[in-house]
Amino acid sequence: MSDILHNPLLEPEALPAFSHIQPQHIKPAIEQLISQNRRAIAELTAMPSHDWDNLIKPLELMNDRLDRAWSPVRHLNSVKSSPELRDAYNDCLPLLSEYSTEVSQNQALYTGYRDIGSSAEFANLSPAQQKTITDALLHFRLGGVELEGDDRDRYQQLQKDLSELQSKFENNLLDSTQAWQYLTQDESELQGLPDYAIAMLRQLAEQKDLTGYRVTLDMPCYLAVITYADNRKLRKSIYEAYVTRASDQGITDKIWDNAANMLQIVAKRQEKAKILGFSNYTEYSLQTKMAVSVEQVVEFLNDMAKRSRPTAVEEVKERQAYAESLGFEGELEAWDYPYYSEKLKQHRYQISDEDLKPYFADLNVINGLFEIVARLYKIRISKVETEVDRWDEAVGFYQIADQQGEVIGQFFLDLYARENKRGGAWMDECINRYCIDGKTQIPVAYLTCNLTPPIGNEPALFTHDEVITLFHEFGHGLHHMLTRIDVPEVAGINGVEWDAVELPSQFMENFCWEPEALSLFARHYQSHAPLPDELYQRMVAARNFQSALQMLRQIEFALFDIRLHQCAEVSSAAQIQSILDEVRREVSVVATPPINRFQNGFTHIFAGGYAAGYYSYKWAEVLSADAFAAFEEEGIFNPETGQRFLQCVLEQGGSRPAMESFCCFRGREPEIDALLRHSGIS
Repeated sequence: MSDILHNPLLEPEALPAFSHIQPQHIKPAIEQLISQNRRAIAELTAMPSHDWDNLIKPLELMNDRLDRAWSPVRHLNSVKSSPELRDAYNDCLPLLSEYSTEVSQNQALYTGYRDIGSSAEFANLSPAQQKTITDALLHFRLGGVELEGDDRDRYQQLQKDLSELQSKFENNLLDSTQAWQYLTQDESELQGLPDYAIAMLRQLAEQKDLTGYRVTLDMPCYLAVITYADNRKLRKSIYEAYVTRASDQGITDKIWDNAANMLQIVAKRQEKAKILGFSNYTEYSLQTKMAVSVEQVVEFLNDMAKRSRPTAVEEVKERQAYAESLGFEGELEAWDYPYYSEKLKQHRYQISDEDLKPYFADLNVINGLFEIVARLYKIRISKVETEVDRWDEAVGFYQIADQQGEVIGQFFLDLYARENKRGGAWMDECINRYCIDGKTQIPVAYLTCNLTPPIGNEPALFTHDEVITLFHEFGHGLHHMLTRIDVPEVAGINGVEWDAVELPSQFMENFCWEPEALSLFARHYQSHAPLPDELYQRMVAARNFQSALQMLRQIEFALFDIRLHQCAEVSSAAQIQSILDEVRREVSVVATPPINRFQNGFTHIFAGGYAAGYYSYKWAEVLSADAFAAFEEEGIFNPETGQRFLQCVLEQGGSRPAMESFCCFRGREPEIDALLRHSGIS
């Protein structure tokens, strides 16, 4: 009982008490909050009539309380995984899924929202409040509120099953990633790797009390080996280990094979969509997107592929020819592509990541990023020096203040790759913004990357791609933290169509290429000399190196996602593979080894929020490139342009359709020209 009384998840503090959260706290806290919410909903829906204040406002406060308890649990499971934490997390997934489905199918709640939406009061509500009600009515319908009997029960079970399967998919990938390593005492095996990579592999060994060098599948390590190692056998080994994670082909234990999970996930999604009256899951998914039809999405992707393919074919020929000029015989294999691409890039532009890394020290990049957004949006970011509870000593905590000095947002910054941390980079919500009954709750974000960690006493030195990743995630964070919408369901990224949610993040990437922006942080970590102009010119010249190949790769993933979720039935892992193979025959211009099981690690669609929506990256890239074109036309630090983007896009969150926000900023609907220009594709 004492654990429950002093449960940190039940004691609302300004910020999560990470160091005090124990696995045994999690399930009791979630059970208690759900039970309280159920009783409150029963009381609210029993009222004879409903309006915003007596129904929606108390529901928002209840939802926020549950979100604030679950958010640190979800986050810790991603950044500091342990068997005990994972078990506690997984125990709560069916509870949360059942509760969420129960709420979305609550007829009395639905009737209350519907009555408010059709009442005279509706016209007097703010646009954000109106959008909240409109969105809620859609989500009620997509959540099965109109289902009855067996269909209703089956839908609830499907939601619960999917929650558990998606978590299992992600856990299998993490376990199989961490299970593989390659140890060597012979540094000659690592010939070609830059000094920083050699030091990183030595440090990885020392962390396990080993001597020599330890190669892992963490992204900084994988990229260093596959890009620079002269040892072709080592490149092949790490490639095969990486692309067969969580599969039947995997070098690691087959218990982590995600094949059965994928089949069940797709099958249950299709069943869910059909119960709701959609012909397939893709149609269901597009109900909450900007795109109006599957045909529109497929036409968009095929058009991009058609424009990119001729250039991509030439890029492949150039790489093969250059490899042969260096004495390579035969056709390049997948584990050769990054290696010879880097060689060709160095030859053509006399530039490599190693030339640039000394100019991208971690603190310089962070401070430069903060200065850029300060100029754009007239905000000030500062590190909070007082002790803040964190999950790792390398995590920083910062606050954002407006021109009047008022703190309007805060964020945790977790930059570096480490063990027991999920791969990739992401922004997640720690606390949402709202203003209810005169109390304003400021938003707090988690900003998480897996960048190259510091080596010894030296600062972390980032590749330019890693700098872009950081800027990308920070763009998401700004969308969450700079919102001025007071209604939580449409504040920040909430309520934003999924294929528009990448607009602020991809927009920020552009500043990594602009000389005015780079001058604020691209300085040598030892001499403090600015990035030389001739090196910058070479970097820009190489910007679109093999960009058509990269474009086709993303289109391949997006088309695979769409087609998979259009299938009436997927009965085997072989069928999933055949769908991907068919897309590759149509789109790709490079061969993929039969051993490759990319789909078994495709967390975006099997464990994340991008199912039948991976195309969103390319869709939003059109928006972001066109938006940045305004800064190119008017000056990248033009204060009026910055304020217009802030007020039209970032501050509005999901309080109105994304197209309205874009048109507010640009004065028209988006055009594709800027993206093609930025990508070097005519």
